[in-house]
Amino acid sequence: MSTFFHTKTISEVHHFLGIKPPVHPLITIIKKWPVVDFDFTNTKITSDLFIISMKGGAGTIGYGRSTYDYENGTMVFTAPKQALTFDSNIDYTSYTGWTILFHPDLIRKSVLGSEITKFTFFNYAINEALHISEKEQSILNDFVRNIEIEINQNIDKYSQELITSNLQSILKYCQRFYDRQFFTRTNLNKDYIILFEKYLENYFSSETLLQNGIPTVANCGKALNMSGRYLSDLLKIETGRSAKDHIHNFIIEKAKTLLLSSKTSISEVAYSLGFDYPQHFTKLFKLKTGLNPTDFRILN
Repeated sequence: MSTFFHTKTISEVHHFLGIKPPVHPLITIIKKWPVVDFDFTNTKITSDLFIISMKGGAGTIGYGRSTYDYENGTMVFTAPKQALTFDSNIDYTSYTGWTILFHPDLIRKSVLGSEITKFTFFNYAINEALHISEKEQSILNDFVRNIEIEINQNIDKYSQELITSNLQSILKYCQRFYDRQFFTRTNLNKDYIILFEKYLENYFSSETLLQNGIPTVANCGKALNMSGRYLSDLLKIETGRSAKDHIHNFIIEKAKTLLLSSKTSISEVAYSLGFDYPQHFTKLFKLKTGLNPTDFRILN
């Protein structure tokens, strides 16, 4: 059985790692991981912190039931409360790169605080990590150095704004690099789109639909061995529509066929498509077609 180890503050992280107290209470940058006398076997690590990590060196890290092999130029992003597991047999002290840990309070009153949810890669699984080139690493390293300078000098009225500004730049560049990664994997992505469409077709033709209702984006992602957020972003890049839009459009096309090929009542059509309440089906149908189901049936 797994046990949980949770940290709430930057100070607790430093204490756990056995390194000197942080200079800034809300953010730290770690470049060299110390030897820690702790058995990570069957332990899930969680925190109240955001973590941005650029890793080098060989090793593995677990996320859920998946493992991910680290290579040079690999970035992972962890949001508060997400659980990570580490391989106790790996020497993490041999890693190169850097890790930024910051508390949500650091950005709460800033523009970044209101935009942080837009960076959806914080909700990606570890095996959906970002792979960056040396040139891209160099760009990010400049912002990390800027943050280090601000952390290690006397804090004044400009410190927090400059730190959050550089953090925001890192995240914006990482969003650009992720978009690049999606585009360079376009052939693989198209394969996933085909698998996604097949999954929907099979799901809506099975008993699972009546048992569990309309599939969630998370369900669809799991079926394709990826997170729902990653699937949705992949689809947006390739088709301009999110996974939720694809699911809804699939439902509407099915509904149109049912409405025009039978005299089944609107309620029965709704239930057959996984809706618990017919009014929810009617609302979605009108949103997507401009007509309620009854009018659609009459006019066609």
